[in-house]
Amino acid sequence: MADKAAPWTSADIPDLSAKTAVVTGASGGLGLETAKQLAAHGARVVLACRNAAKADAAAAEIRAAVPGAELPFLAVDLASLESVRAAAARLHDEVDQVDLLVNNAGVLNRERSVTVDGFESTFGTNHLGPFAFTGLVLDLLRAAPQGRVVTVTSGDSAQRGASFELDDLEFTRRKYKGYPVYGQSKVANALFAFELQRQLNGTESSVSSVLAHPGAAESGFAANFGPAVAFFAKPSTRWMFRFIMQTVEMGALPTLRAGTDPGVRGGEFFGPTGFTKGYPVINESSEQARDPELAARLWAESERLTGVTYRFEDVVDGVEAGA
Repeated sequence: MADKAAPWTSADIPDLSAKTAVVTGASGGLGLETAKQLAAHGARVVLACRNAAKADAAAAEIRAAVPGAELPFLAVDLASLESVRAAAARLHDEVDQVDLLVNNAGVLNRERSVTVDGFESTFGTNHLGPFAFTGLVLDLLRAAPQGRVVTVTSGDSAQRGASFELDDLEFTRRKYKGYPVYGQSKVANALFAFELQRQLNGTESSVSSVLAHPGAAESGFAANFGPAVAFFAKPSTRWMFRFIMQTVEMGALPTLRAGTDPGVRGGEFFGPTGFTKGYPVINESSEQARDPELAARLWAESERLTGVTYRFEDVVDGVEAGA
């Protein structure tokens, strides 16, 4: 797909009336801006978040800009497979189809911790949770005329190729450092997005899988990277670093384009024109992120760890479609 001469902006989002989008981590930062723009263009946006109070505040902020926006809350903690399964079951009770799933939520833990299921928390939340949730709602995506899954990665991990060791996904053998652990989980996101499209290819499904990264956006998530990056992102100092960072509104555009542009094809990767900032265009990923053998092995391990097996050919009613 060739990029237009004019930059793609939120004004290019088409009418999304009668469409249902699910955005994980929609209570703040890039997720909130993504949800706001989808709602502004007519979509019913399911706010899939851990914290109900924060989701309520996000909904109030969106409705202040988009009166009458339909913003149901879906409680989901991606660090808990029980919560993921319960959320998928509730979503089946509430909607007949999902036109767009945005796997946006993510964490960066500077100290090692484990999820309730015993997985390293960053890997469990950033990869295993979204992997399971997507598989469990795949039938709802297939029920839409052209369902789409957008997975949010980081440019550094997906383009330069962060260290990725399939035999040490949870950093039990290597020294634990927050950013390398985060980077590995973001490579996993890229491998997942591209492998999902490979598995969809050749089936009768119209679902597509697209990857996106926001560049360096001034969101609250920056505080997780340590004091130096947090300083860059503070409201009082942001102006000093605009040459490498961009607003949350700009940072959300690659995800929004990946999710709504009618010309997008499955397997594409969107990010800023520059490495850290700019309008959304097709980006190139690292060879590692595109490695089909590595992706297939990660997929098999993810199915084993989560107990969620994807079914692409048979449509089964209810949550069992991905169980």
